[in-house]
Amino acid sequence: MDINLTFMGATRGVTGSRYLLEANGLKLLVDCGLYQERKFQYRNREPFKVPPQELDAVLLTHAHLDHCGLLPKLVKEGFRGRIICTPATADITGIILLDSAKIQEEDAAYKKKRHMREGRQGPYPEIPLYTIADAEATLPLFDTIDYNAPVSIGEGIQATFHDAGHVLGSSMIKLVISQGEEKRSIVFSGDIGRWDRPMLQDPSFFRRTDYIVMESTYGDREHEGSNEIGDDLAEIVNTAFRVGGKIIVPSFALQRAQEIMYYLNILILEKRIPDLKVYLDSPMAIRITGVFKRYHELFDREMKELLSQRQSPFDFSGLKMVVTARESKALNSIKETVMIIAGSGMCTGGRIKHHLVNNISRPENTIIFIGYQAKGTLGRHIVNGARRVRIHGQQHPVRARIAQIHGFSAHADRNGLLKWLSKLAAEPKHIFITHGEKQAAEQFSTFLKEKTGYETSVPAYNTRVRLE
Repeated sequence: MDINLTFMGATRGVTGSRYLLEANGLKLLVDCGLYQERKFQYRNREPFKVPPQELDAVLLTHAHLDHCGLLPKLVKEGFRGRIICTPATADITGIILLDSAKIQEEDAAYKKKRHMREGRQGPYPEIPLYTIADAEATLPLFDTIDYNAPVSIGEGIQATFHDAGHVLGSSMIKLVISQGEEKRSIVFSGDIGRWDRPMLQDPSFFRRTDYIVMESTYGDREHEGSNEIGDDLAEIVNTAFRVGGKIIVPSFALQRAQEIMYYLNILILEKRIPDLKVYLDSPMAIRITGVFKRYHELFDREMKELLSQRQSPFDFSGLKMVVTARESKALNSIKETVMIIAGSGMCTGGRIKHHLVNNISRPENTIIFIGYQAKGTLGRHIVNGARRVRIHGQQHPVRARIAQIHGFSAHADRNGLLKWLSKLAAEPKHIFITHGEKQAAEQFSTFLKEKTGYETSVPAYNTRVRLE
């Protein structure tokens, strides 16, 4: 068999997912993600290892930026093939890429203006990684496929997308490659979701595959507080009402924003918290919520029951959608207890930075983190206990209460990852551990060898292997 796999991203780190598969004369990319850790962001501006015009297709697992965020750059530099994914992923990715491009343009303009004022140059050119026009040029290349419906990628290569249970439309991709009488299969896990979570179906299992490229975001730990999300959220909201402070929630626009609305809706219905005004201050999250409303068939039983009873978490009475920048700025003048949900989830850009500037130094306020915070991000610095943080070029003391609700994670933990492998009826030839910080990936690799005896490894950046 002549199959080569190159690990072009998400190696010993949790962002920048990108894998190059070469077989049967074709070159396929699985995911094309943006690096978000500060120490790796220079890689976003590097030339692609393979000229984009030589790629035949991109297979996209889901719509998070660390999996799709470099697609406009790929297209800008010459890619014209198919971007294959589920319909929900295509709809959401279009929204996310246009928003990302807008932020790229705005941040470049802001930095240029600030650096001119300060009389210095930044480490990178003050130009956007890609523009709105580049993102718009990407959208016509999407080619959608439903779950469990095999699709031919080219001569002797077939792909099937399976529900990953991570975010709406997310997939695990199984590729079957035929060369003469021989066949090899490889599963790309994407991000593996969790079982018995609100809204979505549980992750898919596999019985047989030769190779696995497997995420390990939480491969070195077990989730805490998974069953106490409602309790933790109720305590934070009720405390905020007692002290008269605001609640600021940095949130990913996809899945996390919708899940916190789900829990708030339940708490209000059960009268465990007062009627709370919740401002969703993210045009992208608002548009993505609209996509959620269109894909009822992807929800689990409990969510479908809520919808049938007209108790949708996307329409409760205290929920307000904030679209314009003017409306967003007006939230600063509110004195009562409210919750403001804004992106980005790791505080790397977007409106959340402005809300942190106005609220992080006030002791009556609470900042709640409900998502993973990668090393080097502003969010990680805050949850690690920083006393001062730099936002928009200025230092701000951290006096607000900092809370973190771990149970929101959309990733399986160490035991969940092991559970995902438990249905294999035959030992795979090899499991490549990716999409985890170095320690997490290496600890999970060792854990997996001890528990199953499977052959595992943790590839380095740009490692190329032959699949036999």
